[in-house]
Amino acid sequence: MKKILSFITICFLLFTICYLWFRWAISPACQKDCQAKIFVVEKGESFGSVSQRLEQEKLIRSSVAFQILASKEGITRKIQAGDFRLNPKMAPLEIARELTHGTLDRWVTIIEGWRREQIAEKLSESGLEKFNQEEFLEESKNLEGKLFPDTYLIPKDADAKKIVEIFTKNFQKKTPLPSREVLISASIVEREARNKDDRPIIAGILLKRLAKDWPLQADATIQYAVATKQFSNLAIEQLSNFDWWSKSLTREDLKIKSSYNTYLYPGLPPGPISNPGLAAIEAVLNPVETDFWFYLSDSQGKMHYAKTSEEHQENISKYLLK
Repeated sequence: MKKILSFITICFLLFTICYLWFRWAISPACQKDCQAKIFVVEKGESFGSVSQRLEQEKLIRSSVAFQILASKEGITRKIQAGDFRLNPKMAPLEIARELTHGTLDRWVTIIEGWRREQIAEKLSESGLEKFNQEEFLEESKNLEGKLFPDTYLIPKDADAKKIVEIFTKNFQKKTPLPSREVLISASIVEREARNKDDRPIIAGILLKRLAKDWPLQADATIQYAVATKQFSNLAIEQLSNFDWWSKSLTREDLKIKSSYNTYLYPGLPPGPISNPGLAAIEAVLNPVETDFWFYLSDSQGKMHYAKTSEEHQENISKYLLK
């Protein structure tokens, strides 16, 4: 009987200790003179990692208790990535709930080959409180090609100037800082060849044409010129459904009076036509040499190459004039 009583007493004491510890562990980490902190949850970070860092930064008392509490509330899979302003005087459950909403930042993904106007449109849709499209276009007017495509965590109260700064710093960090000629060529390669295996081949063809003073005859430059001309007559609010890269070019489009018309004028256009990714830049820096001088993309996006003008015309008849 004494053994049973001893066992019950020990269990009671253990339960009391665990209960008291848990009550302590789920109470605020700070009671007075508490300072708020900006806590960053990385994209793809596990809940366990988040819990441990919260404890390390003294925002909670125990990562174990925090995980138990959050699991009981069904919160562990609802945590968002982003920046959060947290105060250690907040109870752990309050912190857990805060991490499911109210991020101070916005995740914005910029696609390779977009013009800066497309980037402006994407940013305007991202819930950035102080963003203004016209201001962004003014701030970035000389930065086409340097608004590096990537996924960005942008403070929701960032203005156009701050966002341009974020973009250009990332460009400097992520790229080999290519020359203007390389950047212009890469912007064309990005639009002409969307498949990574085709990019070095297209880069080789374009660079070979430049060396021989041939016109590049790149459709993407015509698309850029046509859209730029049309854009000059549009208001910002009309751009949401605007087709920046129309595939249905006409014979008249090929005659457009623009320095970006690489059918009429040999050499590179005066500036980048898009914002290329790293793969397109590397393709220009490391082109593949072939016997090809011509290429075209069929309706399925597959590239077809030719060594002569005659072969190219055959490809046009076979793949584009069906």
